[in-house]
Amino acid sequence: MTATDPPRHRTDDLAIRLGGRLVGRGDVLIRGVDTLEFAGDGHLTFVGTKTYAARWPGCRAAAAIVDAALALAAAPPDDRPLIIVDDVDLAMIAALTLFAPTPARPARGVHPRAVVHPDATVPESAAVGPFVTVGAGTVLGADVVLHPGVRVGASVTIGAGSELHANVVVGDRCRLGARVLLHPGACIGADGFGFTASADRRRLVKVPHIGIVEIGDEVEIGAGSCVDRAKFGVTSVGSGTKIDNLVQIAHNCRIGRNGVIAAGTGIGGTTVIGDWARIGGCASIADHLTLGHGVQVAARAGVMRDVPDGRVVSGFPADDAAATLRQWAALRRLPDFLKRVSGRPGPTRSEP
Repeated sequence: MTATDPPRHRTDDLAIRLGGRLVGRGDVLIRGVDTLEFAGDGHLTFVGTKTYAARWPGCRAAAAIVDAALALAAAPPDDRPLIIVDDVDLAMIAALTLFAPTPARPARGVHPRAVVHPDATVPESAAVGPFVTVGAGTVLGADVVLHPGVRVGASVTIGAGSELHANVVVGDRCRLGARVLLHPGACIGADGFGFTASADRRRLVKVPHIGIVEIGDEVEIGAGSCVDRAKFGVTSVGSGTKIDNLVQIAHNCRIGRNGVIAAGTGIGGTTVIGDWARIGGCASIADHLTLGHGVQVAARAGVMRDVPDGRVVSGFPADDAAATLRQWAALRRLPDFLKRVSGRPGPTRSEP
């Protein structure tokens, strides 16, 4: 096998690595993973629901990871090997990790075309790629990886094992924890968006933003996302939080731990979001709000007021999700209702 060949694993080895129980042959070689629809010979796939279990007989995959609660786990329809697990999602993550190709990274050391200030601290285990700049007083932790084109300002701290992909920008004095992953084009520590009218009301005066951004451990921030520096103090993202592409987090926000924020979301300045929040794509959250722990915000919701712990909200302006559904149902009935009260016949809801 050459360095470019994908890894292969026997099904008995996979069962051990995935923490599952093997049903069937242990000598089947697996060379990759794919969905039920597209898996073929040599592929491993995943069966986590009754719907997928019904599709298994028609799938061409060589083997499957199967939820132990499904009938398929107890009565396989054919002799293809099954790996029975308690949590298909976690087993899938482990399998994808096993078969993932080795990512391209710059070599350890400082590339000749990088510009690193003499006062910066760069350990031997760090990898600094071409066209990277690192400012004065910046400290990189062990095994930090800076891909081509990364710009790190002065007096920045980047924790051990963090990886910054191409063209990421980290502004002066910002702090990143350990094992932070920033995808291409993410910007940490740009000025917040603040202006006020001049005394003569003829122009806008920029409000200086002299604070910093602090990112916790194991935070992931997607491509093109921005976390603005604070006006004063800190804009913070708690450890374990995952942020999708094209998300805007404004100055002085405080985002809790282990949150998930989907693409296109905008969060206004000084808003506080608790731990384990789930925010859907393209949500808009106004400034100076507090969203509690465990809050869920539906996609495209517009949050205009505080949300208590554990609440699920949707719609614009966002309200309790169940109430929003009732409002939508009432709106669908409104045209028929208006025709009835006016005494004029009209098309029913089923008509165009």
